[in-house]
Amino acid sequence: MSAGTTVVVDYGAGNLKSVENSLRYLGARYLVTSRPEDLAGADGLIFPGVGEAAASMSELKRTGLDRALCDYLKAGRKILGICIGCQVIFERSEERDTECLGLLKGSVRRFPGASGLKVPHMGWNTVHFTRAHPVFQGIPQDSSFYFVHSYYPEPADASIVAGETEYGLRFASCIARGNLVAFQFHLEKSGALGVKLLSNFLAWDGRVEGIEAQGAAFA
Repeated sequence: MSAGTTVVVDYGAGNLKSVENSLRYLGARYLVTSRPEDLAGADGLIFPGVGEAAASMSELKRTGLDRALCDYLKAGRKILGICIGCQVIFERSEERDTECLGLLKGSVRRFPGASGLKVPHMGWNTVHFTRAHPVFQGIPQDSSFYFVHSYYPEPADASIVAGETEYGLRFASCIARGNLVAFQFHLEKSGALGVKLLSNFLAWDGRVEGIEAQGAAFA
């Protein structure tokens, strides 16, 4: 694998073409793969997906990608999670009561349909970033991004929530801890600002030291 290659994990969760199109637009070197051994040489990893927690976890376990993702994160190398890739990083999902990867402590909840909300939450909605991060550089506060989901992450540690969105309740729409950043929305379907987030991720070295001291990172 050539230097600077980003791996896009293919675990049967779909929507890989939109991510590929965005990477190709940015001129990035990338490899779409379902082979755990390909992760070893990657400069960065994108963990995307549209799908269902139980099916996604079944495929991750079948291929051995579950262990490879854990090892990759522990090695301190940068990871970007998108949609279902922002959910299965937690311990458990209410979707078919699924045990997930457990990379982060917390669970995934279903939106309460009884409250009158349309589920899934689908369409454009704003994200309020709650702290600075290199991947958010140049993104205006309260920008709109494209969502399609029936479940949302509920981290056990509130300090890893880096962005929030309102949909009947306030939920974590962006997670950031160390070398991992994850979005509940589809940045690859969110126009120029989504492409900007992806570009920032590709340029990021995976570290966050000193960011808090720099002040707000929003345009």
